[in-house]
Amino acid sequence: MDIQIGPHLYRNSNGTIEVEGVPQIDIEPRSSGGFPKVNFALFETGGKMPAKLTDSTLAINEGQAYALERSPTSLVMRHQDSGKEILNMALGENGRLVISQGEFYTLKGHTLTITPSEWTLEKTTVTEGETDVQGKAVPLE
Repeated sequence: MDIQIGPHLYRNSNGTIEVEGVPQIDIEPRSSGGFPKVNFALFETGGKMPAKLTDSTLAINEGQAYALERSPTSLVMRHQDSGKEILNMALGENGRLVISQGEFYTLKGHTLTITPSEWTLEKTTVTEGETDVQGKAVPLE
């Protein structure tokens, strides 16, 4: 599965995105086609999990703090009060999954920020490019 995070394309992934060595997003294509199933763990700075997506549905949503918008080609998770996009995913050309925007904490309490021009995690910033992950997880470190 090809996954684009910001402007960087990760080809031939197994559908898992590991953030700082921890699987945080899992994407599973549907046999019927269309938007894949998404599993995503949202953390707070202290490692607490206030929200969790399971099969593209909010399975945990403490205090109803998060909203989920789905369409046949996209999924957007937002913080209700601020309107901030936590995760914005859409199907791109050739079945590629594109994460164009987002900002969330890792299990280690660091912020991962994704914009159309780059993704940033701690001291790492990645811009345009392409990486073949050879059937493994996409590593964001």
